[in-house]
This record gives sequence, structure tokens and C-alpha cells, in this order.
Amino acid sequence: MTGDWRADAERALERGRRIDRFIPALLLDSPISRVGFAWGTAVGWAWGSLWSTGAVQRRHGLWVFRGLPAWSFARGGVCVGGCFLTGDRDPSDAVLRHEAVHKRQWQRYGFLMPVLYLLAGRNPLRNRFEIEAGLEDGGYVARASRALRPAADDQSSDSP
Repeated sequence: MTGDWRADAERALERGRRIDRFIPALLLDSPISRVGFAWGTAVGWAWGSLWSTGAVQRRHGLWVFRGLPAWSFARGGVCVGGCFLTGDRDPSDAVLRHEAVHKRQWQRYGFLMPVLYLLAGRNPLRNRFEIEAGLEDGGYVARASRALRPAADDQSSDSP
């Protein structure tokens, strides 16, 4: 992985802000987007109910469906509306924080979310939705190690 992913990520975020300026305000965080979010959640529930073999849990504000076959979702899982669909592994709190941001994106964009996500591309380092959700929490980039920070940081306060 190259060290310039941060610059690419910032460009992707700026590109996303420019695109958002062309979306009519009545489609964003509105009754219309809430209907789209409800539709996405219903689709997530239907897909999860059909393929999940694990317990359905409510975590981080998401309905988490586990035990889906690998072919039924992308990457490590997928957020559809208020549902997170994934395989057998128990998702970490970090992953669920990441997916909770996707849930919020669904609430903001509603029916537009799948189209905008598709247009943002499959590369998570350039996909504004993945960047906004947190590349570290999503497992796309390694967390910055405390060992790499200067020693002076360790002698200061306990705050991050």
C-alpha cells in the first residue's frame, strides 16, 4: 500500500462534497431520504432473514445478521439501510462503528445511497463513503501504532 492514500482520500472527500452540491436539498436528510432508508432496511432484513444462520443482534444501532454465505455480501460485510450483513465472524466494535456511519449515510442519502456508492468506486481508499466511515475502523488501513509516535508524546498527559 502506498503512503499517499491520505491525499487520495482527501481528494475523494472533496469530489463527494462537489457532487453533493448538485443533489437537491429535499432529497438529503428529508422525509424522502427516510423512506429510502426504510426501504434499504427492509431489503437488508429480507436478505439477512433469508440467508443468515446466526442470531440477529442489535449492536451499535444496527441490526447485525451473521452467518451469511460469503457470496451474499461484499468484502467483510455490507450495510443495507440499518442492517449489517456479514459472515460467521463476530464483528468488532471498530467494524460496527464503521458500519454505523454507513447507516447514517443511508439515512442522509436514502434511495441515492446505492447509486452514489457505486459511482464512488470499489477502491475503499478512494471511495468517499468508506473514507467517511473510517478506513482504520473498516480494516482497510492499519491503525497508527503508538510505538511510532515520538517519546515525548508518551511523557505528556494520558489524553489521546
